[in-house]
Amino acid sequence: MLVMIRLLFGAPYLNPKLHCFESHSKMPTVIALDVSLSMSRPVLTEASEEYQRRHFAIHGINTYLDVLSSTCKLEFVSLVAFSYLWEQLCTFTRDFGTIRTALNKVEAYSKTCFETALNGIRTLISDEWNNAPCQVVMITDGSLGIGAGSLKASLQTANSRQPSEKFPLPFNFPCKIHIVCIGSTSDPDVQRSLPYYQKLIDMAGYGGELFTLDGGISFKSVEDVFRRLAEKYFSQFWGTLCCGNFTCPVQLFPKPEPLVRDVDEERDTYNISDKIEIIGFLDIKDIGSPPTIARHLILPRSMKDRDREDGKGGDGKGNKPEEEEDSHDDGKTPSFTVLLHGGLKMESMVAIARIQKDWFGMIYSWADSKKKSNLMLALFEPGQLSVPWIGPFDQLTSCKEYAPETLYSDEEKKSPFPVRSADKHSYAYNCVVWIKPSGLQSDIQKVLRHARKLPDKLQQFYKELNRTRRAALSFGFHSLLEALAAMLERECTLLPGTAHPNAALQLTHSANFLLSEAATDATQNLTPLQTNFAAGSNG
Repeated sequence: MLVMIRLLFGAPYLNPKLHCFESHSKMPTVIALDVSLSMSRPVLTEASEEYQRRHFAIHGINTYLDVLSSTCKLEFVSLVAFSYLWEQLCTFTRDFGTIRTALNKVEAYSKTCFETALNGIRTLISDEWNNAPCQVVMITDGSLGIGAGSLKASLQTANSRQPSEKFPLPFNFPCKIHIVCIGSTSDPDVQRSLPYYQKLIDMAGYGGELFTLDGGISFKSVEDVFRRLAEKYFSQFWGTLCCGNFTCPVQLFPKPEPLVRDVDEERDTYNISDKIEIIGFLDIKDIGSPPTIARHLILPRSMKDRDREDGKGGDGKGNKPEEEEDSHDDGKTPSFTVLLHGGLKMESMVAIARIQKDWFGMIYSWADSKKKSNLMLALFEPGQLSVPWIGPFDQLTSCKEYAPETLYSDEEKKSPFPVRSADKHSYAYNCVVWIKPSGLQSDIQKVLRHARKLPDKLQQFYKELNRTRRAALSFGFHSLLEALAAMLERECTLLPGTAHPNAALQLTHSANFLLSEAATDATQNLTPLQTNFAAGSNG
């Protein structure tokens, strides 16, 4: 199997910043802070200082915002406080300082009610984001609430409510819920609450995780749990794009999620490799519109991000002096992603990339407007035959090994694709479909039409009769065989006096076979009766 592989990068170096855009499909995040009276319970620290649980929660949220400010600067975040009622303390913003300011003004209110908070979050996402996918981080202390508004009571009655009082979960939009419990796992109240929190996450239906403290309540343990949350679900994906001798550090946005597939009662998990290797190039007209499971933007990694992670320069913590930061102008630094994007766009081609063993994707230029285009990575289903008309990816090779003009010709519309499958598909044949009575009636009428034209239509008669008989056996419709035999016997009695003698013999032979035990054996075919009459003669 052949593939045209051409590396045509005639475009000059461009400014990478022109190809990085702020996606309008950003996933907003809602921080829901429990401000009930139970969050005001005092906690004695190791330094014999007394703080409220609410103070630990605020410290954890600030830690979480610190991570977002370095990894997800474009994330839209909103702050919601809830007890028996809910209030949006800060609208969706990228200015995390506004959220920190709002946290300092949080006050304690009445009892905990999770259902109220979920109703409020649903309203916010519906009104401000038109039911876009979102993430929710709920911070509580292990309390379920009391009375009819408690989480326990809400979950117990969730399936028996009237439509007007429906439980808010699952939302009518994709939502991943994370719950952070500011409480010691050795606390009996916390232990009783954790199963209900997990059930809440499961009801959302889009994943999420329950986070608990390692040990007792302290500023360090709270800081650690929020870092675990941010690093697992709000970190960036860094990798390397390779093409021959070209390499380029890149970022994929949004971050690829692990793919879980249930195959033969076993669950397989696929994680994308940090090395994305281009194995060849195809014309867009050959690849067409293949089925994909995810799409990600490919963005070149800036020098500032690389230096920050390496911790070079400045004060040793990755903070570089301003004069050094100014010296890094990514617009003047050559980037392979820009070269690749220009080549694919100008040549109307896509790049086939290996992202894991037996897992492939395609890199292509995608435009969201006439003036702005971006480099995208679309992931196929895992496997060699995820794009059937291309064939196994491992069997693709360079057309330079052959004569390119014998494979491709725009004038003659010659192309090695699509690859013809050796398997014979069921839809390539005329199948018997009796979903409606008209289908069955049509097949029976076809048999009778050929029966009335015997012996001229002898072969056609037996072909259609065997086809109908096999379908009846496949469907378990054995009574149809008796009905066909009766119809053939009737046709035999209605033959005119000028009919060929062979017609009556064939009809009687067919009717007797359909009434025999051999008719129910799908491996046997009904064959014409051998006579001394020549087919079609009137003698």
